[in-house]
Amino acid sequence: MRFDRVRLTNFKPYGDADVRLSEGVTVIHGLNGSGKSSLLEACFFALYGSKALDGTLDDVITNGEDETEVDLWFTHDGVSYHVSRRLREYDDRVDHDCTLEATAGGDLTRDGATAVRRFVTDLLRMDADAFVNCAYVRQGEVNALINASPSQRQDVIDDLLQLGTLEEYRERAGDARLGVEDVLNAKRAVLREKERRIEEKEERDLHDRLNGLESDLAELDEQVDHYEDQRDSARKTRSEAVETLSTYEEKRDELEAVESEIEGIETSIRETEQERETHRTAIGEARERIDEIESGIDEQLDAAGVETATAAAITDRRAELDDREAEIRAELDDVRVNAEAFRNQSETLSEKADDLAERAADAEREAERREEEAEAAAAEVEEHESSIEELREEAAGLRSRFENGKGDAETDGVDDDETVEETVNVGPDEAAGRRETLRERRGEARERIAELSAELKNARERVVDAEALLEAGKCPECGQPVEDSPHATGIDEDRERVATLETELSAARDRAERLDDRIETLDGLVEAADRLDEIDDTIGTVAERVEEKRTEASEKREAASEKRDEAGKLREQSEETREVAVEKREEAEASEKRVRELEAEIDAIEDARMSVSTVEERLNTISDLNERIERRREKRANLEEVNDERRDRLADKRDRRDDLREDVDEEAIETAKERREDAEDYIEQVTEELDRLDERRTELQNAIGGVRGEIAALEEFREERESLARTVESLESLHDETAELEATYGDLRAELRQRNVRELERTLNETFELVYGNDAYSHIELDGQYALTVYQKDGEPLDPEQLSGGERALFNLSLRCAIYRLLAEGIEGAAPTPPLILDEPTVFLDSGHVSRLVDLVEEMRGFGVRQILIVSHDDELVGAADELLTVEKNPRTNRSTVTREDVAGLDVASLADD
Repeated sequence: MRFDRVRLTNFKPYGDADVRLSEGVTVIHGLNGSGKSSLLEACFFALYGSKALDGTLDDVITNGEDETEVDLWFTHDGVSYHVSRRLREYDDRVDHDCTLEATAGGDLTRDGATAVRRFVTDLLRMDADAFVNCAYVRQGEVNALINASPSQRQDVIDDLLQLGTLEEYRERAGDARLGVEDVLNAKRAVLREKERRIEEKEERDLHDRLNGLESDLAELDEQVDHYEDQRDSARKTRSEAVETLSTYEEKRDELEAVESEIEGIETSIRETEQERETHRTAIGEARERIDEIESGIDEQLDAAGVETATAAAITDRRAELDDREAEIRAELDDVRVNAEAFRNQSETLSEKADDLAERAADAEREAERREEEAEAAAAEVEEHESSIEELREEAAGLRSRFENGKGDAETDGVDDDETVEETVNVGPDEAAGRRETLRERRGEARERIAELSAELKNARERVVDAEALLEAGKCPECGQPVEDSPHATGIDEDRERVATLETELSAARDRAERLDDRIETLDGLVEAADRLDEIDDTIGTVAERVEEKRTEASEKREAASEKRDEAGKLREQSEETREVAVEKREEAEASEKRVRELEAEIDAIEDARMSVSTVEERLNTISDLNERIERRREKRANLEEVNDERRDRLADKRDRRDDLREDVDEEAIETAKERREDAEDYIEQVTEELDRLDERRTELQNAIGGVRGEIAALEEFREERESLARTVESLESLHDETAELEATYGDLRAELRQRNVRELERTLNETFELVYGNDAYSHIELDGQYALTVYQKDGEPLDPEQLSGGERALFNLSLRCAIYRLLAEGIEGAAPTPPLILDEPTVFLDSGHVSRLVDLVEEMRGFGVRQILIVSHDDELVGAADELLTVEKNPRTNRSTVTREDVAGLDVASLADD
């Protein structure tokens, strides 16, 4: 598998980026915080969605934006795919749209984040966690696998090598076995309970009990039939009595209804007459109210300014008031504008006058300040001139040291017995050179003293040894007896050599002392020459400063004069401006007075308008009252007609009441009531007995039903017992099968794990040999639980955690690459794997370990890894890249961009400088 292209819009620091990726080693380079890792996170997010994020979906949307887009094109096993994810944030939620389609080599489409993630998981045979553990070494997690416990490492590697599926199947089989075992135990318990209940029911003799209960029920049914016949006869008698009473009751009810209607009609007639009287009273009150309003209208006519209280007069007066108010308001607006303008002009001119006065004061203060600065500059000129004079006197004294005596007198040995004396006058410029020359000669003299001292020591030792031999009667040169040696006289030459060397050593020491004295003299002259140079420089600098201060003092005095002239002009302008401001204030006050007059006129118009409205309202009230009087007159007439109709109905009802009173027979009613009561008493008694018998019958029927139910339950229990026995037998067989299946999956996983361990140990040692081949480490062993042990050359075992930080990081990278190789090569043939991604793998590595990491990357390429993506700013990794992507962040927009670099012409050192 390889990534072909990734396109980002508003993803983390990227506003808009489109990057094409190729096979080989691609290094993503840039400063810390520029967004290098975010580019790889986008690819990871495109594959697995939210499962690839440490935070929430809204964390990947660029700050200040509400949506993001990520598109990834990749090729896997010869088929090209395009996955697209869109996030949109609104109303405190994030909408996630996702699609995947095959663009070449296949015909496939998936919609929805979950469906796409499941497809990618099936396609790569790994979920997001497995992807991180296998192919994606994220920043800061390089030691995650080596720091894991053996069980955690075992789970991770088993999942990557697809052994987790077998463990899942084994666990499922184990769960199934336990489930079958639980069901089997439960069924056995139920079977035992069924057998116990069958025994209990068989002991109760249910069929004999059923026959006795059915006989009791037959006798009870005969008694119930007799009582029901007697109750039917009593009901017939009661029905006849009720029919007789019903006829008389109907007439009595009608009589009561007629009497009630008569009473109601009489009441309605009385209430209607009272209502007519109420309308008459209200009409009188309305007429009195009209008289009061009309008198009040006359009092408002003068205030309203109308002669007669008519609608036309009111309309004309209101129009007249509106016209006058419009004229006044137009004038009022103009006067207000003028008043505001005059007031603003006055305030502006006053402020301007104050500002001019303040500026004049500032100018005077500035003039005083500049005069003070001019005086200070003049004082500095005097001080500097005095300083220059003192420096010149000091320089003259120093020069006299060179001009009034000998500068140098030296005695320098040339040959053994010859000396040359030279007298030289040294100038300031020659003192340093002369001193250096003498220092060299003194060095030569001291070397000569050392040589002569060593030679003199050796000569003296020879003389002492020779004298000791002579005293012993032996030749000092050959050690033979003196009388037999031809060289016995050589000791005299040695003594002469000692004397000569002592003389030469004394002369050399005298010459060195003379040189020390002369160098000491020249040290003082060199210091004097340096001081002269310093004085010359200082005098030049101070002289320039004197000219600057003189110029400054002159300029300050001229500026002070100009400022005083400016202050005078500003004060004149201030006084003139203040006089104009007073004139404008007076004009503003006059305009404000006119505004108050016009506002008073508007208030008077408003009072007149209110009076007009009052007259109008009262006229309207009179009109309403006249309409109410007319309505009440109509209602009184209508009520009179209604009462006339009621009186006619009242006469008819009274005639019907008299007829009904003649038809009602009280004695027949009493007899019918007695017969009905007797029948009801007998029915009540019979009903109570029937209820008692019915309850007894219900008890018998329930008992019969219970016995029959127990018999049926007994038969059902027997059937269930047979079924349960068959189920228990089947479950026992199934339990044996699931136990066997669980063991089979466990054995298969153990066998495959051993094969994987052997293959992983092989690939890990091959990688390890590449990385640590020349070090103190020999090989690695991997046991069946994936526990790792590193062996030194001397055979001493080490836990990987005992390695140094850099070695541990490199060891973990080797382990990750070995796992990746195993997945790529496959146990039984090659399998397509995702790109190998290393995010800042050099964090814990020094330069030596980085070189080994470069070798490891090259080796992975040699093993056939088609695409390796590395985030790093290390020069060695950059140099090993087939393709270089540089990520930069704009500090003003805080947005990142990606550019492709030409690796062939790349200057790695320039990247390091950046």
